[in-house]
Amino acid sequence: MLFAALALLAGGNQEAQAAEEPVLNLYSARHYQTDEALYANFTKATGIRINRIEAGDDQLLERLKSEAAMSPADVLLIVDAARLWTAQQQGLFAPTKSPALEARIPASLRDPGGHWYGFSSRARVIVYNKATVNPADVPTYESLADPKNRGRVCTRSGGHPYNLSLVAAQIEHGGEAKTETWARGVVANMARSPRGGDTDQIKAVAAGECGVALTNTYYYVRLMRSAKADEREWVSKVGLVWPDQGAFGTHLNIAGAGVLKHAPHPENARRFLEYLASDEAQAYFANGNNEWPAVKGAAAKNAELESLGSFKADPLSIAVLGRNTPAAQRLLDRAGWK
Repeated sequence: MLFAALALLAGGNQEAQAAEEPVLNLYSARHYQTDEALYANFTKATGIRINRIEAGDDQLLERLKSEAAMSPADVLLIVDAARLWTAQQQGLFAPTKSPALEARIPASLRDPGGHWYGFSSRARVIVYNKATVNPADVPTYESLADPKNRGRVCTRSGGHPYNLSLVAAQIEHGGEAKTETWARGVVANMARSPRGGDTDQIKAVAAGECGVALTNTYYYVRLMRSAKADEREWVSKVGLVWPDQGAFGTHLNIAGAGVLKHAPHPENARRFLEYLASDEAQAYFANGNNEWPAVKGAAAKNAELESLGSFKADPLSIAVLGRNTPAAQRLLDRAGWK
């Protein structure tokens, strides 16, 4: 029924609909129970009703390309910097200038031209098997390529955006040649061929199938908060390392959103993005996926996430990650990180 409603919106005169209609059409890659309160509170505060379609990042990007100028969508909300950059390169976003967003969202977590803004962040960390690995053996991303870790490394596909963004950061810090040497070393140290998601990597480390793995922090915290005893047991068997604390810091990625080029309700879309930067929305937005709020001073109110402690984060601009993503993919292909 929701699809049909949005299709009808696309068929009408978008300019006429845009004039004060209290509706927002959202394409979202997020699907967390806490987001229901997020959307309900926005409607309560503004009177703007939210219609939404939820799907994976790639599916939403493909859908928007197919719909083109006839798309009913106002806002795209997705969960990776590389995909935000892809959407921008495909011309899907309209620049949204907002003093409120520019004041609330750090410059490193948004596009300089206002095409998209980050609203939560997470770190890409190293987890290790407490029984078999000394955390001093994996203090940095570079150490994953050290021969001492031969046969220890598990990872998901090199082509996954989470790894692409990490490698894009490595390219910015060390250049392509050095990063490719590192990637080849990681491949040489793999305990198995890349497969599965980040939760699978944590499970494999806990089971002793490998000694160390890369994961996003929210997967780790999700297992800490799980109602399933076996999942809490997995995470109890692994430790977490914040890589590169003596250098540029631990890599961050974001979930973010932008107003779409053909949005029929651009003013409502801008108001929604500004709402996502409010303290109230930041708490819902971050806690739904165990991430940190993008706005400095906003409280996550997540005991398990807070238990991870503080760390030095890489201050590299998220926009740079997108720019370096194509080079990262070519590099990983050459290195055999499939």
